[in-house]
Amino acid sequence: MNFGTSRASAIENLNRFVDQNLFEYSKLRNFDYGPDNRSNISCLSPYITHGIISELEVIKKSLSKFSFSKNEKFIQEVLWRIYWKGWLELRPNVWTDYLNELKKVREQFKDNQNYKNAIEGNTNIECFNEWVKELKETNYLHNHARMWFASIWIFTLDLPWQLGAEFFMKYLYDGDAASNTLGWRWVAGIQTQGKNYLASEWNIKKFTNNRFSNIKLNENASPKTSDKTYAASKLEFNNPQNLEEKNLLIFENNLSFEISDFKDQKFKKVFLISNKNENRSIELSEKLVKFKSQLIEDQKKRLEEKSINTEIIDLSEIQNINETSYGLYPTVGENLDFINTNNLKIEFLYRKLDQFSWQYCNKGFFNFKNYIPKIITAFN
Repeated sequence: MNFGTSRASAIENLNRFVDQNLFEYSKLRNFDYGPDNRSNISCLSPYITHGIISELEVIKKSLSKFSFSKNEKFIQEVLWRIYWKGWLELRPNVWTDYLNELKKVREQFKDNQNYKNAIEGNTNIECFNEWVKELKETNYLHNHARMWFASIWIFTLDLPWQLGAEFFMKYLYDGDAASNTLGWRWVAGIQTQGKNYLASEWNIKKFTNNRFSNIKLNENASPKTSDKTYAASKLEFNNPQNLEEKNLLIFENNLSFEISDFKDQKFKKVFLISNKNENRSIELSEKLVKFKSQLIEDQKKRLEEKSINTEIIDLSEIQNINETSYGLYPTVGENLDFINTNNLKIEFLYRKLDQFSWQYCNKGFFNFKNYIPKIITAFN
């Protein structure tokens, strides 16, 4: 499993997966064979999260190989992140409340030995310890393992889900505010109220090909509860009618300007925005910070090859740009928090895919799923 830090390596991984492994994806996708064998899944999420390749590119490539009916499960998984993002965009207070809760539990658990054992992989659950090690070494976990991990963290180790979500965000190459926060809420039983996800010994053994023993879990825990409910806002995600020639800000979620909806637009200058740990509520690991900075450098190189005036600046330096700029929308999360907190003047530009898809994110994923053929037809 190799996550090269360039668009070229992302395209290479995409092509290899579609050509060699897409055919068996729906049958094998739930198996976690360990970090040395990821042929049954695409491992494209770190690139999609950073906009190195787009969901539409991935879907188009998969449909060039197989029909929609043979591809449906894979396409659903690709669009899950769009669904989570849209769901959170319509309820941004879920993210704000999460960060506020995180501050409180951080203080409460800073000296808690069970918490320290968990993040160091020193529990009495072998598979959990292995996943901690794998997460820190590879900055990735199989999706099924993430569900098991979160369930063990919450219901067997009895630790707050908020700290588990922070632990993932610190290390995962594909961590984003929406899929990570809402995924942990879902496992805990507060995303879909009263329905939690409980890892079980038989399930872990089956889908890891019996790689682990000593799996004693709490398999009868009740869902966590929350007294907060969040109604979907009626938000508009509209772009300016006529784009003037202004500066463009690109954040860490849109790092392939040349495939964006705005690639033919003339901008005075492009600023690629890096976000240091000092600006963040959740501190990222050194490897993750390096991964992001190398992806930004790769985008800079590609833009300069097209003779586009480009500069990398820190998020805090946006304040030094003396005019209102356009920004490719960074979505709910750390970058948007900084912009809002500091009242920075930015006119956001939204992707057509998000504008079209987010209208279907007001309910659950099963409802969203019904609109996937419509979404694909609109863009294919």
